[in-house]
Amino acid sequence: MSTALDEAALRRVLARPRLARVLAALDAPGEETRLVGGAVRDALLGRPVADIDLATTLLPEAVVARAGAAGLKPVPTGIAHGTVTVVAEGEPFEVTTLREDIETDGRHAVVRFGRDFSRDAARRDFTVNALSVTPDGRVHDTVGGLDDLAAARVRFIGEARQRIREDYLRVLRFFRFHARYGAGDPDPEGLAAAIEARDGLAQLSRERVRGELLKLLVAPGAPAVTAILSWTGLLQRLIGGVGDLGRLARLAAAEVEVGVEADPVRRLAALALRSSVDADRLREHLRLSKAEHARLIAFAGAEAALHGALAPLAPADVRRLVAVHGAGALSDAALVLTGEKRPELTPEAGEALARFAAGAEPVPVLPVTGAALVAAGAPPGRALGRGLAAARRAWLAEGCPTDAAAKARLRALALAAAGGTPEDAVRSPHPKS
Repeated sequence: MSTALDEAALRRVLARPRLARVLAALDAPGEETRLVGGAVRDALLGRPVADIDLATTLLPEAVVARAGAAGLKPVPTGIAHGTVTVVAEGEPFEVTTLREDIETDGRHAVVRFGRDFSRDAARRDFTVNALSVTPDGRVHDTVGGLDDLAAARVRFIGEARQRIREDYLRVLRFFRFHARYGAGDPDPEGLAAAIEARDGLAQLSRERVRGELLKLLVAPGAPAVTAILSWTGLLQRLIGGVGDLGRLARLAAAEVEVGVEADPVRRLAALALRSSVDADRLREHLRLSKAEHARLIAFAGAEAALHGALAPLAPADVRRLVAVHGAGALSDAALVLTGEKRPELTPEAGEALARFAAGAEPVPVLPVTGAALVAAGAPPGRALGRGLAAARRAWLAEGCPTDAAAKARLRALALAAAGGTPEDAVRSPHPKS
């Protein structure tokens, strides 16, 4: 496989007015500044370029001075490590002074500033990430990155084992970059080195592992690469259990079929979650955020409800399930379960779920509140809870109505259950489930 590189797209990136302003501000006699890394790689592949990084021979203090003199805003985001963020009309550009490694320990590197672009390129991880381009559009490649990019090959610079020993996160980056940019089998030397270095993953913070894994899961080649992680034993180290490779592959195909963007938490759920216990395990292993953990808990409940549905689901069933589990969790679970025996949704139920997921139809909410019941005479405390629970059971059984008549009927039922009204206040009949 060979991919034609898009030099015209690279020239269009260089022609961006804000980037041109920054490059002009950093243009000084005897100094050089180049576009580097991912922006060069993605432009040559014809992919969108968002974040732009620059490398320069200028020292950080000179970058700050020249940017300020040109009317730009320099922000010393990592000045001790040589990085200054230069903001041009609201757009940030990271400008980093060339560096050379002095010492590495697998997690951190001691560096010094340099002036040699080839030495700076040599300290990067993969050949496709070590390309640089001058403001006039000349691409510099000292490590074979152009050939690897055209061949859709992810390859370490130099000796793979040494590169990984410098930072064990490169084990995961190797698989992530192959999932995004590679084709066919991974580079044999890189794969062997990654497997050999698997114990080094224990040295990494779980937050760094989480970041790489979630990015990998939404890459185009995620199902195939995750299968490789599984048979090498790396996946089990990452998630603390066995992954469901079939579910992940079916989900990826379903997302493409229905035109839904890949979502990292949904894909993690497909791969590694069958119950709320799994959600807790993943939170611990990956240091998931509270929001991510909450999504997994909600997904687990929705998945259990859908997978346990023995009869085909009708729109009324979907309405109840959405009220209990939320539209997002139910939609995610239904998509993950694509191709499995259950659930079975009628066409109308599928359309109803799509409306809820898109926000075209509001998620029904119990039309009775605790505050309203107290105001109507219900005693606070456990009795109030019993009243609300009774109203919610009836509401769900009725298909989650929200009209005025339903509100009055459910309010009376709740008050009676809470001991706040006489029995005849709830004698009006309501539909049976």
